[in-house]
Amino acid sequence: MISSLHGTVGHVGLHDAVIEVGGVGMLVHATPDTLAGLRLGEQARVQTSLIVREDSLTLFGFRDAAEREVFETMLSVSGIGPRIALAVLSVYTPRDVAAAVASGDDKAFSKVPGIGPKGARRIVLELAGKLVLPEGDEGTLDIPGPGAAAEEGPAWRSQVEQALYGLGWNEKDAAAAVAAFIHVEPEADSLTVPAALKAVLASLGKTSGIGHRS
Repeated sequence: MISSLHGTVGHVGLHDAVIEVGGVGMLVHATPDTLAGLRLGEQARVQTSLIVREDSLTLFGFRDAAEREVFETMLSVSGIGPRIALAVLSVYTPRDVAAAVASGDDKAFSKVPGIGPKGARRIVLELAGKLVLPEGDEGTLDIPGPGAAAEEGPAWRSQVEQALYGLGWNEKDAAAAVAAFIHVEPEADSLTVPAALKAVLASLGKTSGIGHRS
């Protein structure tokens, strides 16, 4: 079981990163928020979960134990695979997920791409009482207060800006690109983090690879 990786970031993409450990590049699939915290050429540590299939070994990476806990617990739900579990964490924080399950809010999960109404209800029913998250990690588990989105724009704004910075744009250009996209896109508020990041990159004329800081 590979529970974590500590090494040099060799690549950061839209959906995955490569972390070089002992001369070996390990491909890790992760959320935009986790990828935004990685910097090309710098040291990084990520918590990981190894998914073993008959024809593949796939690593999924997380910024902390709480995200990994939610990811692995979600895999116990019928019909939920690693891609969907990762999609949930691309939209919600671990505390968001725990709160939705505790309150029986299945509509929250139906907003995640790939999860329909039946799947959302199944998540709430099968995860009831199963999510036990680490306490005291306020930086990871905080939920933005009411009104934060209205003041800062769409809920995904800061995460997409950080993701652009991680992909190579400087902070000023990243903020300007996001602001310009929000101004021209009437559906901006309804986008998920992955969809918003992809759309902003498309508006910059770059859908993959690493940019350059100035």
